[in-house]
Amino acid sequence: MRIYTLLFAFLLFTRLATSQTNVTVDVKGGKHTISKHIYGHFAEHLGNCIYGGFYVGEENRTIAHQGGVRLDVVDALKKLKIPNLRWPGGCFADTYHWKDGVGPKEKRPTIVNTWWGGVTEDNSYGTHNFLNMCELLQTEPYLSANVGSGTVQELAEWMQYTTFDGISPMSLWRKQNGREQPWKVKFWGVGNEAWGCGGNMRPEHYVDVYRQYATFMTGWDNSNKVFRIASGANSSDYNWTEVLMRDIPHHMLEGVALHHYSVIDWNKKSSATGFTEAEYFTTLQRALFMDELIEKHSAIMDKYDPTKKIALVVDEWGGWYDVEKGTNPGFLFQQNTMRDAMIAGVTLNIFQNHSDRVRMANLAQTINVLQAVILTKEEKMILTPTYHVMEMYNVHQDATLLPVQLQSPYYKMGNEQLKSVSASASINAAGEIHLTLVNIHATESQEVSIDLQSGKAVFNTITGRILTSKKLQDHNTFDNPRNIQPITYTGAILNNNILKAKLPPFSVVVLKVK
Repeated sequence: MRIYTLLFAFLLFTRLATSQTNVTVDVKGGKHTISKHIYGHFAEHLGNCIYGGFYVGEENRTIAHQGGVRLDVVDALKKLKIPNLRWPGGCFADTYHWKDGVGPKEKRPTIVNTWWGGVTEDNSYGTHNFLNMCELLQTEPYLSANVGSGTVQELAEWMQYTTFDGISPMSLWRKQNGREQPWKVKFWGVGNEAWGCGGNMRPEHYVDVYRQYATFMTGWDNSNKVFRIASGANSSDYNWTEVLMRDIPHHMLEGVALHHYSVIDWNKKSSATGFTEAEYFTTLQRALFMDELIEKHSAIMDKYDPTKKIALVVDEWGGWYDVEKGTNPGFLFQQNTMRDAMIAGVTLNIFQNHSDRVRMANLAQTINVLQAVILTKEEKMILTPTYHVMEMYNVHQDATLLPVQLQSPYYKMGNEQLKSVSASASINAAGEIHLTLVNIHATESQEVSIDLQSGKAVFNTITGRILTSKKLQDHNTFDNPRNIQPITYTGAILNNNILKAKLPPFSVVVLKVK
């Protein structure tokens, strides 16, 4: 009798620990392209993101590099297919004067990075280094201009210096500094966080400042139209977006930014690795709030721009926790766990499902800072769980978004609840469908049934990859760099265009159907 009781209890637990999710994919209903630029990254002069991360110096003899840029980092980021890279900030951008970072290095002035750790910035890494590195990475640069402490002339001359192919004082100076041909620079941010570290401006004041700067942002290269991005709202400051969309002439505006971090409490952040399930739940709640933010900011933009000409650019997003013990608090160095993989998976699904308006985004930040995809320590380098999610998801880049309807059970914590499963889907030019599924539930698996509504088309092949681990707090270390990495997923069955799959707790699965 005891054996049967134990068996019944086991079967009951198994059933309780697995929930059912239903997904419908409209294979013929795709209208919008998922811009590859939502997979952008962010490199600020902050901690060891640039120095010791991307850049180890031209004289380094122990780490393979080209022009001082780590080649292992280049290889890793090329595998991610990063479409754009934002630089030099962040808050640092509005204290940065680009002319300090060009010309002979021994003549460059130093400044103090008052925003991040009070360290001395020697300007040894500047415009040439960054733009040449972007060419090496095969990615597009996104330059964030100094509006907070800079001038209109300073920005106009930077644009001329970097992109003008004719004869001018700035193009001649560029050639004297070793670069004959101009670079291609399409994306320009007009200040950063103007509501805060970029000047503590009111939106009405920033609008006037933006209009002044945008007037002189001439496209020096006529084949490369300038894409101007206004400093946008802090999370749910919908009035900021309202004022910008109402008062900036739309012929002067290509994108409006939005910043949102998944942080439990700005005054009491959680440990990056020692967090509880309750802290995990709250962090995912903050991450999923991105969906509401995009819907509400988009509704304001739709009122003034119904044809969706202007892009919503989420150029700072990610998890923000306490720094690792023993590190400089101003360097924002944190580890990266399966919690971060969940943040990345659900956020990218949200961006993709709003691809009609969200056409660019930048994870904060690329190396050694906040939700980094790469961590470095001298000659060592590790790829984080966030890296692996972004690599798995890059199959969506420039594919056509497929409408998805999802009914998911809830992950509950006290009186709060979140949908356990997040999903997005796309179809590429070869007719291959990719589905990205995230189960954020900390303890329960999810049985997923996916109906591929495709008319007469029949799909008969399915392959997949999965990222998961034993504990939410698991992460890669310099001693164990492959503790978490994607593996082949064989838990999916396809029959008559109905796809069945089981998602383990806190897992990310990417499926390809053809």
